[in-house]
Amino acid sequence: MKEFLFPRRRRYGRTMVLTLAAATAAAMLPAAALSASDAFDPALKAAIERDLGIGPAQAVQYLRTERLAEQNEAVARRQLGDAYAGSWIERREDGSFVYVVAASGLSAAKAALPAEIEVRNVRHSLSALESAKSALDDVVRQATRSKAALQGVHAWHVDPQSNSVVVAVAPDAVAKAIDLVARSRADAGAVRFETMVGQPELFATIRGGIEYVINNQYLCSVGFAVTRGSTKGFATAGHCGNAGNSVRVSNQNVGSFAQSNFPGTDRAWVQVGSAHTLQPWVSNWSGGNVVVRGSTEAATGASLCRSGRTTGYRCGTITAKNVTVNYAEGAVFGLTQSNACAGGGDSGGSWITGAGQAQGVTSGGNRATGSNSNCSLPASQRRTYFDRINPILSQYGLSLVRG
Repeated sequence: MKEFLFPRRRRYGRTMVLTLAAATAAAMLPAAALSASDAFDPALKAAIERDLGIGPAQAVQYLRTERLAEQNEAVARRQLGDAYAGSWIERREDGSFVYVVAASGLSAAKAALPAEIEVRNVRHSLSALESAKSALDDVVRQATRSKAALQGVHAWHVDPQSNSVVVAVAPDAVAKAIDLVARSRADAGAVRFETMVGQPELFATIRGGIEYVINNQYLCSVGFAVTRGSTKGFATAGHCGNAGNSVRVSNQNVGSFAQSNFPGTDRAWVQVGSAHTLQPWVSNWSGGNVVVRGSTEAATGASLCRSGRTTGYRCGTITAKNVTVNYAEGAVFGLTQSNACAGGGDSGGSWITGAGQAQGVTSGGNRATGSNSNCSLPASQRRTYFDRINPILSQYGLSLVRG
């Protein structure tokens, strides 16, 4: 499939309010205390139920599972040590959710975890799978390797659920993928190939999710409101602009890119003038805003929503982490993958969980043939990527505006 970064040409005439989204770390409620009313922001709850096809009771049960994952992932890592093979939130056939921890060998029997957690025996440890993925990354980082040698080999990531490194390839590029694995000397027994619809492209296009214009030409979406000392700004995608590029919101100049990194990573922040107002909100594109409550990273399998100027407010689940995406413009490492749909102009926009935890900013994804987005593709074929918010804050010394 084609993966894409989405810069988009500007068409004027739309009025936007200059407000920005943000997140703060919030205390987690015990699972027994959660209810549909206090667990989800109403707009998030409605969007998640719509896009994931779940009801109110399932939403509450999901959130309890999410809390279980947050509280026990580090515990499972400590108990299993080198045998730890990953964890994820899984949806059962009956629509309920379960938190799964995987362990290599017989170590799973030794894990003293809560009874609600399902522990599975697998062949490869997480460290072994990560080593295999790193070997593939090293091949891409070699300056002497031509892009043509990897054309059609779109992305790869560690997939704990299949206990393998999944390499996404075009139907006619399997031989190149096999060559990549051979050159890397990664354990071929830990690698699985998967056909991808389209190819990766970047999703380019200050309340989170609203539109901004770069150099009066291209469109992207705001991620989250931030500050750096007394300086105001917002986090967004690096491919949207370079340091010094001008930024307009609601047909007025508001600032410029302060720092930007792409490829390798896909992160940036825009500095705005002191007269502008930063709000701890993400637009739900239905006339309201979602308050961001924190930035705790969600587990694989967790539900989340994204906001952007092209496709609005869309939801899905986290399907993979630490994904290497081989864009035409260069490889980007460490992205998170979701089946929530997005399109051209959504780049840089906000990702947030049902509990209001900020996750990251949109990078790119695959595009349906003849379309500006992947929204027409079945969820099983959608691959949309975002760069995580916490590393962005750390790299640039930023603080989220708190709600």
